[in-house]
Amino acid sequence: MIDIKQLASMIDHTELAAASGQKKIENLCNEARMFNFITVCINPVNVKLAQEFLSGSSVKVCAVVGFPLGANLSRIKAQEAATAVNDGAEEIDMVMNVAALRDNQLDFVASDIREVVNASKPALVKVILETCYLMDEQIVTACKIAVAAGAAFVKTSTGFGAFGAFPVHVKLMRDTVGPAIGVKASGGIKNFKDAWRMIGAGANRLGTSAGVTILEGASLYRFAPDAWLEPDIPCHICPSRYAQLSKLPKAVYAYYKKKCSQCPYRKEYNRFNT
Repeated sequence: MIDIKQLASMIDHTELAAASGQKKIENLCNEARMFNFITVCINPVNVKLAQEFLSGSSVKVCAVVGFPLGANLSRIKAQEAATAVNDGAEEIDMVMNVAALRDNQLDFVASDIREVVNASKPALVKVILETCYLMDEQIVTACKIAVAAGAAFVKTSTGFGAFGAFPVHVKLMRDTVGPAIGVKASGGIKNFKDAWRMIGAGANRLGTSAGVTILEGASLYRFAPDAWLEPDIPCHICPSRYAQLSKLPKAVYAYYKKKCSQCPYRKEYNRFNT
């Protein structure tokens, strides 16, 4: 039986849309208090406001840094993180410099993360890899660099990229970092089934704006588990299915298409979808 309280304690209740004003942040914080989510994950400009709304509760504030592209100068990311922590953030979700990783500028990627980690103390740092733009080998490399640079978590996605979290990436990240480092799945987690798959793959934190819906689904799951978690053909939860040339670097697009063409499940998927 799923422990609802434990599930709630894994959720970063998220609101990062550009148009989200004070009322949205207030509602987010009220929901987080009501359901005992571990954090609210918000843009840095809203950290002080969220602290006011959450006063007296156990809910922490998590701020994003270098969001959503990861392309800020390292010193700007570090300053942004330090300011958010000074304003009351206890966790920082920073976006890695994805382009630098893809260009194999590994020392720069490490330095970029390390600057933010040092500037964020005592807050913990989660490093967003934006897995949709990376091949598996690059995901492994990014995880190793993040851990070596002092990150407490590695995180799949911003939710603003070509696609979000997939269990196969979460599992790869967990296998790479081991049990001592956190893995946060974020991007496209809309219901309990999505959340449960990510947890099964190794995530111990979930970033989502659908936290309330997920908990409602978990309550129903207790009464009808088979109806919630029926087996799926893996293609339904494979990133190759969502790889579109218009949204991905050509090399990544070709990588996913090759993986799809060689996958033993492809014939089975086509048989059920023709």
